[in-house]
Amino acid sequence: MVKSANKSKRSSGLGGSPSHLMHRVLQLALDIYSEETGADGLTQRQFAVLEAVSQKSGLTQTDLVRATGIDRSTLADLVARMTTKGLLDREKSTIDARAKAVRLSAAGQAALDAARPKVEAADKRILALLPKAKRDGFLGLLSELAGEADAAPAKARAEAKLAKKAAREARKAEKLAKKA
Repeated sequence: MVKSANKSKRSSGLGGSPSHLMHRVLQLALDIYSEETGADGLTQRQFAVLEAVSQKSGLTQTDLVRATGIDRSTLADLVARMTTKGLLDREKSTIDARAKAVRLSAAGQAALDAARPKVEAADKRILALLPKAKRDGFLGLLSELAGEADAAPAKARAEAKLAKKAAREARKAEKLAKKA
């Protein structure tokens, strides 16, 4: 009886809204992250940028957008502030003269090294909210959704290309029909 009541409660209103539920979970995760990293620690976005740059030095800001999922304008502002703080260094890209490559500074590496155990503790606290048997499945679902987010821009470009092609073909068919 309780299960069916919970299920119907969950399937209607905000309790059945994936976007609302994910927003609430994000709020909880960020609160835990802030508690673990402290007021003077790296923000989640700063940590993501430093971690991505540590994985592959010399990334352009476009590469960082793809690696972190942070939108272009927010990332540009974030990288500028992190450069001013001395966490990142920017230099001309060896691959694209128009782009700037981003590298960890010594201070950025130190900040990242100090943050990693705190972020790991936050991640453990978040996962500890779920029964052990559900944690791997939860991470799998999150990874699947993140993969969809990563693929969304490419899918949108492909769909736009197909739509343009279909429109050209329709105009071509229309012209042929008028001639006939």
